[in-house]
Amino acid sequence: MSTPPLGRGRPTSAELEALPLAPPAATGLAEVVRRRYLLGMLVRNTIKSRYQGTVLGWVWSYLQPAIRFCMFYFLFQVMIGRGEGTIENFAIHLFAGMVIVHFFTETFNGGTQSLVQNRSLITKLPVPREMFPVARMLVAAWHTVPMLIILLIPCLFLGWRPDAVGMAAALLGFTLTAALGLALGLLFSVGNVFMRDIGKVAQTLTQFVTFSVPMMYPFTLVQERFGEPLASYYLLNPMAEAVLLIQRGFWTGTTSDPEATAAVHLPDHLFTRGLVMTGISLALLVLAQRVFSRLEARVPERL
Repeated sequence: MSTPPLGRGRPTSAELEALPLAPPAATGLAEVVRRRYLLGMLVRNTIKSRYQGTVLGWVWSYLQPAIRFCMFYFLFQVMIGRGEGTIENFAIHLFAGMVIVHFFTETFNGGTQSLVQNRSLITKLPVPREMFPVARMLVAAWHTVPMLIILLIPCLFLGWRPDAVGMAAALLGFTLTAALGLALGLLFSVGNVFMRDIGKVAQTLTQFVTFSVPMMYPFTLVQERFGEPLASYYLLNPMAEAVLLIQRGFWTGTTSDPEATAAVHLPDHLFTRGLVMTGISLALLVLAQRVFSRLEARVPERL
């Protein structure tokens, strides 16, 4: 059976499906970095497809988080008065957590669906299949940048100024989230190929993230309600640690006394736990890469 000729432009879905299965490609995250040109093309195409057919295009990536911040500010800080007398600038506290949670959920959920959604490319092109979860992490990072800009505007208005410790905390929080999200994305993406229920499991797990981190409530509330022993178990959640780190980077600097705010509302040994959890997440990423490599050869036939 002869292979149908491809058109001069971008191949259609029918043309891709008619091609024979691609030969095995070199695998590994290092191979993804080596083929960064293809990775960049995949990221750009994914971003373009999200805004295809819209008039405002990428402006929506700024408009949506701006509207979301205004809604939370009006609802929680103006109408309900959440945080009055206890949490200064609660809207910043909340939105800072939303930024890191959004990055994680987009990386995790997008990575989980990445192989299934790109089945035509995976079965026809000899590319490292880790490229697709990595691309979804980069797309999530691209959409997180506008949220950070929206966060910075009220922070600067309230007197926030960058400091070395705060920036290190925010960077550590993003590193922890990226490593954890990509590791889970690799594991769940290959699992989702063999059993589609894995995608539903990922969506269910990410729903718990919003309520299991000190975002809509302060960490001190956990200490007051459950005591120190249970609060220490609460801090074993790496996403709770990531949220606290980014709050240290942005929210505390907007309060009238940043040092006092950090001492009261942030737990002790914040950086130590952040470094340990980042190390564990990187080790999990290495393990996820090995599991992915063992199973990825069977991915094209299952797709």
